[in-house]
Amino acid sequence: MSVHEWLLGLAEHGCDNHVASRSRFAHNHATASMFRLPSSALRLLSSVIIAVLLAGCWSRESPVDAGSRTQVLHRGLGADVAELDPHLISGLPEINVVTALFEGLVAEDPQDLHPVPGVAARWDVSPDGLTYTFHLRPDARWSDGSPVTAQDFVASYRRVLTPSLGADYASMLHVVQRAEAYHRGDVKDFAQVGFAAGDARTLVITLEHPVPHFLSLLTHPVWFPVPVTAIERIGPIDQRGGRWTRPESFVGNGPFVLREWSPGNVIVVEKAPTYWDAAQVRLTAIHFHPADSVEAEERAFRAGQLHITEALPVSKVDAYRKESPGVLRISPFLDTYFYRLNVTRPVLNDRRVRQALSLALDRTAIVEKITRGGQQPATTFTPPGTAGYQPPAGLAGDAAAARALLAAAGYAEGRGLPTFDLLINSSGNHRVIGEAVQEMWRRELGVHVNLVNMEQKTLLAMRRTLDYQILRSDWAADYLDPAAFLEIFGSRSGNNHTGWASADYDALLFEAERTPEPAARHALLRRAEALLLQDAPIIPVFHYTTVRLVHGSVRGWHDTPLDRHPYKHVWLEP
Repeated sequence: MSVHEWLLGLAEHGCDNHVASRSRFAHNHATASMFRLPSSALRLLSSVIIAVLLAGCWSRESPVDAGSRTQVLHRGLGADVAELDPHLISGLPEINVVTALFEGLVAEDPQDLHPVPGVAARWDVSPDGLTYTFHLRPDARWSDGSPVTAQDFVASYRRVLTPSLGADYASMLHVVQRAEAYHRGDVKDFAQVGFAAGDARTLVITLEHPVPHFLSLLTHPVWFPVPVTAIERIGPIDQRGGRWTRPESFVGNGPFVLREWSPGNVIVVEKAPTYWDAAQVRLTAIHFHPADSVEAEERAFRAGQLHITEALPVSKVDAYRKESPGVLRISPFLDTYFYRLNVTRPVLNDRRVRQALSLALDRTAIVEKITRGGQQPATTFTPPGTAGYQPPAGLAGDAAAARALLAAAGYAEGRGLPTFDLLINSSGNHRVIGEAVQEMWRRELGVHVNLVNMEQKTLLAMRRTLDYQILRSDWAADYLDPAAFLEIFGSRSGNNHTGWASADYDALLFEAERTPEPAARHALLRRAEALLLQDAPIIPVFHYTTVRLVHGSVRGWHDTPLDRHPYKHVWLEP
C-alpha cells in the first residue's frame, strides 16, 4: 500500500462514517510503519489527516441547520399517513399534513385556536343562531389559480354526505338542516339540505338547531373544500383512494401545496404562491417524516434531521428532562389512549368480560412507571375539565372485582377463553404499553393476549371493517367540547368502529345537542358517558400529554389543548 492509496481510502470514507474512520485510522497508522517514515513525519501526516477529516465534518450542514437557514421545517409524523383526502382522513398524522394543504371557511388562532377568518373574510349569524352567512374572500384561490367559490363548498359538502364515499366524519355535518336525512337516503334532493350558494362569494348554512361551537367545527378537515372539478377529471367523485391527492394531480387551497409524497419516506409541501395570505407564510417548505419507531424519530432529532418529533421514547423522557430540558416539550393534550373491543366477536360480546378487562388494569402504574410524561390515569373517556365538563365515575382498577366478573361469565381464572389478538400500530410507545397490559391481564385474570404489530394504514382498514378483537386507539378532540369525545360512539357515527350501539345513548346525545343551557347539557352528557363506561365497548387507559422534542430554532409553535399548530404562523430562526 502506498501513502497515496492510504490517503485516498480515508478520503473515500470521509465523515459519513467518521467513527469507523477513526478505527481504520488507528489500524492504518500501524500499517504506515511499513512506509519506514520517520516518526516526526508520521506525526505531521497524522495531524494533517485528522485536521482534514474534522474540517470536512464541521463543514457539513445538517438538514435542521440548512432548514433553519432556508425556512424548511422538518417535522416528525410518527406513523405514516394512509390518505391525504381531507374528507376521508381520521388519524392525527393525516390531519397534521392536510391542514397545511387546505383551508376551510374559518381558521385557527395559533395561540388558543379560537376561530378566525379563513376562506371566509367575515360571517353573519341570525338572531336564532340557525343561519350562518359566510362572505368569501375574492382573492381565495386554488393552487391551479382558479377561484375558490361558494359552489365549491356546496359541492364538497354534498360529496361528504354521499353514502358511497364512506366518510368517517360525515356525521359531523348532521348539524346542518336535513343533512342526516340526505346521508341516510331519506332525502334525495340535495337542494333541500341546508347549504346554499347565494353567489360565488356567499355561502349560507342553515342548522337543525343552535350549535354554540359551530365555528370550531368548521376547522376540521371534513369541512374543507376539495377541488371537485379536478377530482372528477381523474375518477368518480365518491372514489376512495383516488389519484387526485398525488403530487402530479394535486390541487389544494391552503398555505402549502403538495410536491412529493413518498410513502414511508417523506411528504414535501412547499409554500403556495396562490394562497390569499401568502405574505404571512414564512416557511418555504415543510418536510413531514414518518418513522418506523419512536426510537428512530428520537435518533433523527439527535442527528439533526428533525426540528420536531411527534413523540419521545418513554425510556428517554427522564434523561431529556435532566440533561436537555430546553428541547423537551411536555404539554396538556385533549386526547385519550384507549382500547376498542369488538363487541360483535364471541366472548367480547359479554359485558362482564369487557368490564373485567377494564377493571384489571393498573393505570397508575402505566403512567408512573412507563409513560412518565405527566399523563393521567383514565377511567373515563372524556378528559376531566373539557370546556368545564366533569365526567362521571368510571371503572377504576379493582382486580378482585375483575376476577369475580370473569368467573360469573363462566371463565374463572381465564379457563375457556381464547387467546385474544391486540392490534397495535408500529409507531409510538404502543408496544411497551401493550406489554404491560398483556402482563396485567395474564397475572390478574389468566387472560392471554398476542400483540400484533402493523402499519397505520393496515390497522385503520381493519378497524373500519371490524376485523379485530382488541385494538389500540386514541381519540383527540376535534374541538373544545365534551361532545367531541362522546359523539363518536353514537350508533350512526362513522368513527364508532366497535359494533356497539345503544338507543338510550343516542337519545341522550340527541337531547344534549338541543339543550342550550350548559349545566343541563353537561348533565345529559354525563348520563351518556356513564352508560358508555358501564357497557365497556372501550377501555380508557390514560389521558395524554404531548411529549416531544422541539429544536430551539422553531418559533410560533405554541402549546395548545388540541395539539394543533397553524403552519402559516410557524417560522425558523437559525
